[in-house]
Amino acid sequence: MNNTLYHNPVLLEKSTFALVTNPSGIYVDATYGGGGHSKGVLCKLSKRGKLFAFDQDLDSKKNLIKDDRFFFINSNFMHLKKYLNHLKIFQVDGIIADFGVSSHQLEIPSRGFSIMNDGPLDMRMNVGSKLTAQNVVNDYDEKKLFRILKEYGEVNQPKKIVKTILYHRKVKPIKSTNELVKILDNSLKKNTKYKTLAKIFQSIRIEVNNELEAIKLLLIQASEILKIKGRIVCISYHSLEDRLVKNFIRGGSFDNKDNRDFFGNVEKPFKKIGGLTTPDFDEIKKNKRARSAKMRVAEKL
Repeated sequence: MNNTLYHNPVLLEKSTFALVTNPSGIYVDATYGGGGHSKGVLCKLSKRGKLFAFDQDLDSKKNLIKDDRFFFINSNFMHLKKYLNHLKIFQVDGIIADFGVSSHQLEIPSRGFSIMNDGPLDMRMNVGSKLTAQNVVNDYDEKKLFRILKEYGEVNQPKKIVKTILYHRKVKPIKSTNELVKILDNSLKKNTKYKTLAKIFQSIRIEVNNELEAIKLLLIQASEILKIKGRIVCISYHSLEDRLVKNFIRGGSFDNKDNRDFFGNVEKPFKKIGGLTTPDFDEIKKNKRARSAKMRVAEKL
């Protein structure tokens, strides 16, 4: 499978340039996907450098790089430290993470990620996980559905959407992406319908894959396993992801409250490197997925 068909690596040159400060070091690609960023990192490493790549999606194994410096781990990046420690890797020089759903996952109807393709309500990045989008839509109570739409999708009028889902699932279970889209059609404003549907699907996907908790765990583990002056590069696609990264880099916590020691000093694990980076016009023109990307870089203190 061609990795560019699987996933166009966003901000490839800028991200790998910011990441690799020691060509002979040990690096981690926390979100391997089609291997685009991994290839970019390997191009900047010497013969002594090493790259460990993580991905929980079995499809990513179809794109494995043949390189003696490359090692693949079929797991969620939330378990990064455990797997690396098992391999006797206790410190690394850099970590790159490109969050969110890949182009490949969106374009395969059977994965159930997209509002544009009909498929089963699945949305699992790890197909071995038990919780599916169908479970969320059909089994969650009113309070839980309201919470995920409000918190994970930042959806306007979530109560109306939840009531619609509750009404229709009483008649029969909602099993496909098209069924859910059709059910919600009359509940959404025409001029913002597709944007709202995308937010609804996003909120369900985040719940199914526990995405925000995984990002928190990655950032905490990065602060522990990175060498002093080691770097982390994070590429986010919506405000929920970016907010976690920004707050943790700024103050060592995931809200607006700084993490402080006994004497009131801010305990910062990282220092910011540069400002917020976004794709230029040419990249967005070539790759629509890049249009919402935000990249932040930080260095271990």
